[in-house]
Amino acid sequence: MEPIQAALWVVILLVTMALVFDFMNGFHDAANSIATVVSTGVLRPGQAVLFAAFFNVAAIFVFHLSVAATVGKGIVEADIVDTHVVFGALVGAITWNLITWYYGIPSSSSHALIGGLVGAGLAKGGFSALIAGGILKTVAFIVISPLLGFLLGSLMMVLVAWVFRRARPNRVDGLFRKLQLVSAGAYSLGHGGNDAQKTIGIIWLLLIATGYTSASEASPPTWVIISCYAAIGFGTMFGGWRIVKTMGQKITKLKPVGGFCAETGGALTLFVATFLGVPVSTTHTITGAIVGVGSTQRASAVRWGVAGNIVWAWLLTIPASAFVASIAYWISLQLY
Repeated sequence: MEPIQAALWVVILLVTMALVFDFMNGFHDAANSIATVVSTGVLRPGQAVLFAAFFNVAAIFVFHLSVAATVGKGIVEADIVDTHVVFGALVGAITWNLITWYYGIPSSSSHALIGGLVGAGLAKGGFSALIAGGILKTVAFIVISPLLGFLLGSLMMVLVAWVFRRARPNRVDGLFRKLQLVSAGAYSLGHGGNDAQKTIGIIWLLLIATGYTSASEASPPTWVIISCYAAIGFGTMFGGWRIVKTMGQKITKLKPVGGFCAETGGALTLFVATFLGVPVSTTHTITGAIVGVGSTQRASAVRWGVAGNIVWAWLLTIPASAFVASIAYWISLQLY
């Protein structure tokens, strides 16, 4: 096979792997978008995944590609990236996604991809290959996004409780069953806007590294954007039912008013992060918001043991996916 033709097939394979990761991202994180509306009985599971998938894809018309630029140009130096680095990053991220999905752990697909890039970048060029600013910003939001979700979720809950303090419980429940559709739609919009862009960023980085697009271009090719949003939408349609149970019931019991407050707090956090170009975890965000809502009732309303296990998964995600990615990088050198 001609070298140029072989190189093209490698690029096609890696783009396919990236879109598979994006599909898995939607599949894995579908629970974040739909767990609250399913657990409160506002939508049936089948309705909820279609609802969330629609808003995932609709995000293409709402958000600028700030997050894609961070992933594509702000984590590792573009001049050290080649197909081996991208292969390692994707294998590391996909492997961690599969492990956490199998065990029903709501970890971060986003940080798995960042960890994969860091691990493969280190294997190729050492610490000088990493861009400290982009990595520190991403790591900082591992703490900031759940705390902001917690704060906004709990504040929303307190505000709603005060505004409706004299309303009949049945009336409040009926109203927030309708309003939860708004909050769930907003959260799914934020989910699509932030998460699809991470895969856009990795494909953009690949195309720059292989010369199929220029680093001076302000945005990636249109087909990349459409493909990534479509992939995450399809992934959401198939859902991640193991994780729905953890997110919707094991952390704390939710009613429609609590689901509304958690989704609204999570959505606002995602909008802010996407505007700032920070690739955050939708899992971290909605978990923080759910815990915030539960804690306004009483501390015992939150199953802190389950929440603690989730936090351990968060802390392990970047180093674990980086470790796998570095091994995959060296294996790829032997394969092609």
